[in-house]
Amino acid sequence: MRVLVTGAAGFTGGRLARLLRSRGCDVRALVRDRVRAAALEAAGIIPVVGDLTDCTSLRAAVRDVEVVYNVAATYRQAGLPRSAYFAVNAKAVGDLIETAAAAGVKRVVHCSTVGVHGDVEHPPADENAPLRPGDVYQRTKLQGEELGRAASIRTGLPVVIARPSGIYGEGDRRLFKLFGGIARRRFVMLGSGKIFYHLTHVDDVVEGLRLCGEVEQAAGRTYIIAGGEVTTLAELVRLIADEAGVEQPRGRLPVWPVWMAGALCEAICAPFRIEPPLYRRRVDFFTKSRAFDISRARRELAFEPKIGLRQGARRTLDWYRQAGWI
Repeated sequence: MRVLVTGAAGFTGGRLARLLRSRGCDVRALVRDRVRAAALEAAGIIPVVGDLTDCTSLRAAVRDVEVVYNVAATYRQAGLPRSAYFAVNAKAVGDLIETAAAAGVKRVVHCSTVGVHGDVEHPPADENAPLRPGDVYQRTKLQGEELGRAASIRTGLPVVIARPSGIYGEGDRRLFKLFGGIARRRFVMLGSGKIFYHLTHVDDVVEGLRLCGEVEQAAGRTYIIAGGEVTTLAELVRLIADEAGVEQPRGRLPVWPVWMAGALCEAICAPFRIEPPLYRRRVDFFTKSRAFDISRARRELAFEPKIGLRQGARRTLDWYRQAGWI
């Protein structure tokens, strides 16, 4: 099968591209960075240097491709205007589907996020749970879903939407603050830690994405892709501390004073495009409950998470140690 992976220079997209290559697919990758393009080429992946927001790049990338996996996204960064998120997370999704349809692509798998459900009021949430995105990243990801579906209806090109939960694993930087903070005895809990937190190892995420691209009945459907175990944040912290061989963190702080301090840091740093030392999103990590039901993916895709939390935490911590991060 001839496939295209966008975002292949990133953590999840790179892992997906390599998985598909290992299964015998001819894999093409749309990347902006020529250095990373060379690294992908060394792994047997064909790089197309370009940008998701550029129609010329899209036409070159989708030519003679059967399935497109759209994993590229603009994640949360200090000082970025809303237009930067909208361009990649929303508008480019519709443009990609239109371009793919014109090129004869058979299916597009769009990687969204469970963040479109926001704070889950009645866990576990399934694909029909209320959509309540809480920040610009989540709102533009939801707009991307909407524009993607509209483009699918206009063109007749089947689109599958995947919503992964918190992705972690070897090489991840986003949740290093959690794993590294605990391992280095610098982690401080905000609040009680009784909210749910649902992690998914990257190997399970990319397998779920692969199935979205290959299972016939997945066309036109939306799937939550998440790990097989759900814990509270406090339980997760204890597990990571145990695997890291350190004492469970004891420090706790109240939420709202820290939230206000984060808002102040953002207001001061944003005009200068400086990454604030503290921001509200980090506080939201401790207050928003996330637990998800993967019954639909299990039933329709035969998706079954293989990496348990303890095994995944051990592998992730081992990688951080070998890389000299902890």
